[in-house]
Amino acid sequence: MTGYEPLLVVRDWNQPTDRDWAEVLGDLPLFSGLGKRRLRKLAQEAQFAEFAPGDTVISTGAAADSFYVILSGEAEARGKPAARALTTGDYFGEIALLDGEPRSATVVATQELHVMRIPRRTFRQLVEDNGGIALTLLAGLGGCVRRLERKPAPGVS
Repeated sequence: MTGYEPLLVVRDWNQPTDRDWAEVLGDLPLFSGLGKRRLRKLAQEAQFAEFAPGDTVISTGAAADSFYVILSGEAEARGKPAARALTTGDYFGEIALLDGEPRSATVVATQELHVMRIPRRTFRQLVEDNGGIALTLLAGLGGCVRRLERKPAPGVS
């Protein structure tokens, strides 16, 4: 015997590590341009939550404290003028974090939903430090504005 005992590492596969979450995040289009170190840091600062079908994730008029990324499942953003479906890789909550106003829509889980919550401070730093993420968010917001501009006003055919 050499006196050397190998270190036995036991991993609980039901408890993903920051490295595991970094890999998941790196596969999402919004975060695909970030390096592994930044993704691990983001995972460390994030919180993960689960919602059952019918659960409200955020409510119109509420104060904004987090940005949400859907890791799995589906939800519906219910706002004016119409609702829109959200699925894996989609995100929500950015408008209120960017403009400081209350939430503009209610988001409800339509299937079992797993999300990553990024706190306001972390989200703002992420946007300030990563132009690619800022451009992706702006493109998404621009798409929403264009869809709204194409919708006829109520009572107009």
